[in-house]
Amino acid sequence: MGRSRSRSSSRSKHSKNSKHSKKRSRSRSRSRDKERKRRSKSRESKRSRKRESRSRSKSNTAAARRERERAATPPERIDIFGRAISKRSAVDEKQKKEEEEKRVEMERQRRIRQQEIEERLIEEETARRVEELVAKRVEEELEKRKDEIEREVLRRVEEAKRIMEKQLLEELEKQRHAELAAQKAREVTCM
Repeated sequence: MGRSRSRSSSRSKHSKNSKHSKKRSRSRSRSRDKERKRRSKSRESKRSRKRESRSRSKSNTAAARRERERAATPPERIDIFGRAISKRSAVDEKQKKEEEEKRVEMERQRRIRQQEIEERLIEEETARRVEELVAKRVEEELEKRKDEIEREVLRRVEEAKRIMEKQLLEELEKQRHAELAAQKAREVTCM
C-alpha cells in the first residue's frame, strides 16, 4: 500500500530513514511547487487569452472605437470652478490670434510714440540748456570786458562827436562864404 500524503504525527516512522526520507520529502515538495506553478501559469495564460479575445471582439464595435478615440484625445480642460471647457472652434482661435497680433502691434506703436516723445523732450531740454549756457557765457564775457567795452564806446562817441563838429564847421564855413559872395554881388549890383 502507498503512503498517504498527509504527514502523521508520530516521529517513529521518520526516524528510521533519516537522510533518505528528508531528501524524498524535499524533492516531493519541490515537485509539488513546480506543478502548482505550472498550473497557475497555464490558468493565467488562459485568462489573458480570454481577455485578449474579448478585447479584440470589443474593438470591432463602434463603442470600442469611441472609447479608443476618447483615450487618444487629451482630456478636457477644466476651469477654476471645475466645469469642462469646450473646445474652441478654428474661428475662435483665429480671432484670438488676430486680437493678440493687434494688441502686440498696438503695444509696438505705443512704444514707438513713447520713444519719439522722449526724444523730443530730450532735444527740447538740450536746446534749453544750450541757450542758458550761451546766455551765461555771454554775460560772463560782458562782465569781464565791461571796462574795455565802456572805453571802446566812449572812444567811438568822441570820434563821432569830432566828425560831427568838423562837418558842422565846414557847413558853417560854406554858409559864410555863400553869404559873403551874396553880399559882394549885392554891392556890385548896387553900385
